[in-house]
Amino acid sequence: MMDALYSGITGLNGFQTALNTQSNNIANVNTIAYKSDNISFADQMYQSAIGKGVSVETVNKDFLQGNLKVTNGSYDMAIEGKGFFLVKGDTEEVMYTRAGNFHMSEDGTLRLPNGYQVQGIPAQSTAVLSSDANSIFTTLYTKFLGSQIVKTENDSIVETINSKATNYNASAVDDLDTKKGDNYKTKEAKIADIDALSTAYRSALNLYSTSPTEGETATSQVSMIPFDMTKLTNSFDSVEITVGTTTYKQQFEESALKTLQNFADRLSKGTGIAASVDSNGNMTVTSLIPGKEINVNDANIINGAVEVYPAPTINTVAAIIGSGRGQVEAIELALKDAIERADAKYLKLSTVVDASDLATKTIQELQMKLDTLSISESPFGTAEIEDGVIYLKQGDNRFVVGKVVTAVFSNELGLTPQGGNVYSATVASGEMIFATIENKVLSKTLELSNSDLSQGLVDLMVFQRAFEANSKSVTTSDEFLKTALALKK
Repeated sequence: MMDALYSGITGLNGFQTALNTQSNNIANVNTIAYKSDNISFADQMYQSAIGKGVSVETVNKDFLQGNLKVTNGSYDMAIEGKGFFLVKGDTEEVMYTRAGNFHMSEDGTLRLPNGYQVQGIPAQSTAVLSSDANSIFTTLYTKFLGSQIVKTENDSIVETINSKATNYNASAVDDLDTKKGDNYKTKEAKIADIDALSTAYRSALNLYSTSPTEGETATSQVSMIPFDMTKLTNSFDSVEITVGTTTYKQQFEESALKTLQNFADRLSKGTGIAASVDSNGNMTVTSLIPGKEINVNDANIINGAVEVYPAPTINTVAAIIGSGRGQVEAIELALKDAIERADAKYLKLSTVVDASDLATKTIQELQMKLDTLSISESPFGTAEIEDGVIYLKQGDNRFVVGKVVTAVFSNELGLTPQGGNVYSATVASGEMIFATIENKVLSKTLELSNSDLSQGLVDLMVFQRAFEANSKSVTTSDEFLKTALALKK
């Protein structure tokens, strides 16, 4: 009778724990990324083949992935697959969470609602090319030139290259007269050259992103044409040449040298072309876009209506198209020169997130304000997240600012829940291992609780009936004891 009484009590205690466990699951049915608890029982020791009741064997988390919900939260993330986000509270201890309802705090760092800072790999500035000492995009840089994402090392290294300029449309002016005949450019020609070079630059950036190699440096085409100035003597004489599909012609003015200088200036008005002539009548026609080939032919001096024979010989050093970063940098330098010639300023910033060989990297908080990162005078951008890599977009420019890292454990059941949707590692869980192929981080998505409400309600009814049954065994044992005690009377 006493054994039955104690067995009933163990049942009451066990199912009270089960009730508490399942009630907690139901209470957290709407908690982001909550992992439900599963309780299991074990029979207690036996004596003479008679059991001594029940005990709670384990209460384990069920780390089965919850349903994924698409949200509009800019910084919301969800882990598809195994693993945990890394976060830190007020101490240096790293904690782990599946909850990805992140936000940018007042200090610009990425955090959980409870204040834990999300850990990852911050971006590093690797390259700056500037017309002056400035190395941050200010409100003066209004002209978009290019923006490209370049991924290497199986996408573990992400670089963003962004280029802007001050308003060259407003600052450009005609060259001084002292430049006549020496690559002279008008305001309109300068602007057209910049537009052509920026188009070529963006094209080269895009090509480089598809095959990110060091490659070969691009060079410009240079054509040299020796004109016989003794054949240019009067107003009936003229000089002409075809560049691309356009034929340029210049009538005699003042002198042979003046005529050729005016002719060079006319050629220099062409987009992406510059021409100069020396005192001996040797003209040089250069393509301002490295790697671009242009047809320079049909150079002639015409006396009246008759072409002078022999025609000038055109000697051309062909352009090298180049490839990879070498091509990009050659065009970029040409673009920078063209912008500076228009009395404007050029600025290129390159930022990199290197997530290769994570074990050697410093994992720390992630900063989301562009001014704090010394990238832009304006702090804010629209967040875009791709598999944990965070970009901030300002206008047409996109800057990589960091990467959220995730970790897995050999025994995730060994993690200890600490409340606030976070877990701490233990000896039983083992050391954390940076995730590589175990998961994917989804943007604007949250993982929901995996607590099953319908199953929870059924379990509550089962636990209730089991509790009632065990209480009945206690009361029945008590009645037996009363009867036994009454035998003495």
